[in-house]
Amino acid sequence: MASRTPFFAAFASLLFGKPRLSNLEKLLRLEGGPAPSLSQYQAAFGAFIPQALLAPEEQGVNSRSRMFPPLITFWAFLAQVLERGSCCRDALRRITAWRQFEYPKAPLPSPKTGGYCSARARLALPVLEQIGTHLADQLERHRPAGELWQGRRVKIIDGTTASMADTPENQALWPQSHSQKPGCGFPLVKLVALFSQGSGALLHLAEGNLHEHEMIVARKLWRRLELGDVLLADRGFCSYLDLSEIARHGADAVMRLHQARRVDFQQGRRLGPDDQLVTWRKPVRRPAGCPSEAFDALPETLTVRMVRYRIASAGFRTEEIILVTTLLDPEAYPASALAELYFERWSIELHFREIKTLLGLDVLRCLTPKMVRKEIALHRIAYNLVRLLMQRAGLLHHVSLARISFKGTLDSLHHFADALHALAGRPRRQAELLEMLLLTIASDLLPERPNRVEPRVKKRRAKNYHLMTKPRRQMRVPNHRNRPAKLS
Repeated sequence: MASRTPFFAAFASLLFGKPRLSNLEKLLRLEGGPAPSLSQYQAAFGAFIPQALLAPEEQGVNSRSRMFPPLITFWAFLAQVLERGSCCRDALRRITAWRQFEYPKAPLPSPKTGGYCSARARLALPVLEQIGTHLADQLERHRPAGELWQGRRVKIIDGTTASMADTPENQALWPQSHSQKPGCGFPLVKLVALFSQGSGALLHLAEGNLHEHEMIVARKLWRRLELGDVLLADRGFCSYLDLSEIARHGADAVMRLHQARRVDFQQGRRLGPDDQLVTWRKPVRRPAGCPSEAFDALPETLTVRMVRYRIASAGFRTEEIILVTTLLDPEAYPASALAELYFERWSIELHFREIKTLLGLDVLRCLTPKMVRKEIALHRIAYNLVRLLMQRAGLLHHVSLARISFKGTLDSLHHFADALHALAGRPRRQAELLEMLLLTIASDLLPERPNRVEPRVKKRRAKNYHLMTKPRRQMRVPNHRNRPAKLS
């Protein structure tokens, strides 16, 4: 009943009731209560992400009532990452269909993707990074105690690259390889990632230029190490400066000896067969990329432990491995345990394959550095979300996380997500289906494949196309299939 008196206007809502909200107002007031699920992935992952981080702000760009609020934009953007190859047009159609179903009388967004792309640009990068860190912390909190090594947390570090759209803004910040001619390559960003060995969580990422060494980019992550951590890395990170910095943060390191450093097992204090303590001296010259203040603060000497062991496989040459570590106690950390630990370093290559090949981080699609960074942050979120689903399935059904397939989990999620979304109004039935999803994930186990060798080769031959050696507008290709000896 509407108020018909001009008096006591402030009491109108109490005396006569509040006016009914329009469908558009209901849609945009997401902070007042749980909104209808836009994405089928929101039904599976909504409990992992604090919705307060995506609520409208009191002031700023995300404080206004818009057609694409942060919550809607985030889940649509995340669906693009989980469904590799999904474009902005596909995300816009997803939002349009949802709005039409939930609010038939609400105005529809423009069929052009400009509004949605602007909404993605309004997502705050610090908020996305905070969500990724929150998910990684959840993975670490629920990690079984049995996944510790000698009672210590193990973290693995390594680097990789990702290409992106060839735009002037991207080229200016992340230039292409020097071996390619201008206009014939793609910008490349160097990423150094810190993973948890126990849970597989992507803890932190640092970005750099293609022409920067991974070791220089990794120095941004040393402050992320915690007291008691054990860092596992390959020989590219083995230097006096980095071992000192890792020790200064209260962590230890296990790395392969850099190939440029000579070793003599006749010197040093012998701890056992092929096991000795060696004292390294501070370099005379300041290493490249090391600030003078940091170099001056380095200790004059550093005591490290060297362990040598051999890998013998039938049909292959025996390979000799020399490890460098700051774990100096041979009784608490036997040489055999260090060798077994370094064997686990290969798991980071599998994590990179999952996030690059299965989730599409290998080729980014955004056109500006600002959006490329947000796309990288969304890939970290998507990877950790799938890992959380794997961890929950393993804990519930008492299965080792190492035996659960990331690809199998992603496939199961794609097929179960639509059914979970359809049962949004039936929470009990939805919970039963979610339990069935976890059972399916835990039942699809990887086979036992000890000491498996997978050479990095391709069996399928590439198509017989010419390589781009000039910008596309200048390229002239003869009109036949076979490659000529020389292009015009």
